[in-house]
Amino acid sequence: MHFYRGNRAIFDGVNIDIERGKVTAIMGPSGTGKTTLLKLIGGQLRPHQGTIEVDGQDVHKLSHSQLYELRKRMGMLFQSGALLTDLNVYDNVAFPLREHTDLPESLIRDLVLMKLQSVGLRNARNMSPNELSGGMARRVALARAVALEPMMIMYDEPFTGQDPISMGTLVNLIHRMNDAMGLTSIVVSHDVAETAEIADNIYLLSDGKIIEQGTTLQLKHSSSQWVQQFMQGLPDGPVPFHYGGRDYADDLLNPEENA
Repeated sequence: MHFYRGNRAIFDGVNIDIERGKVTAIMGPSGTGKTTLLKLIGGQLRPHQGTIEVDGQDVHKLSHSQLYELRKRMGMLFQSGALLTDLNVYDNVAFPLREHTDLPESLIRDLVLMKLQSVGLRNARNMSPNELSGGMARRVALARAVALEPMMIMYDEPFTGQDPISMGTLVNLIHRMNDAMGLTSIVVSHDVAETAEIADNIYLLSDGKIIEQGTTLQLKHSSSQWVQQFMQGLPDGPVPFHYGGRDYADDLLNPEENA
């Protein structure tokens, strides 16, 4: 699959297989197109070359109505949570059920309480989004993302900005809900330790290419210096600490040549 922004190749011939029922992580430095990949999968963006298939369907050959139906089966946890600020916790989770089903309100109530119970926030159902901590808001957003019982869920940087307790809770929830609901999960992140803990398979992206792919254990023992630098968070390596340019001593001794 190829995708460009102007003359820059965001994806330059990448092939990614997302296994059904597994947690697949897409990782790499900032700016490598991880969130763009989720938009391509969801049909918001179209690749310049290649195809994207979800459950056997070519996403970009679907009609508007067919794509709409497919998206109902694809949950999304946005990086910000993206809760509707004018609705309380209960109504945020109930929103997709009211929007996309004809279920009676009594059944919607049961389903909402079930989803909130699964993320530990049933007793917070009357709170408004501005009363929630960052971790609580992310958990409410997760309950909303699975309200329609999707076949897959995409997580866009789920651990960003979370304290250690909230981060640990989210890691546990993603893993537990994937197993309990038989989901296919795609986690986009650059939080190495947390993502590696739950991922069945990891793709490392950089400069529009797949640098390496495998399990956490396989990447841990990779011979690639770039992979080791990224997975261990080393400040220097194939990705240098210093921005390229003139030699330091030459720069000090010949100030007249400074740009």
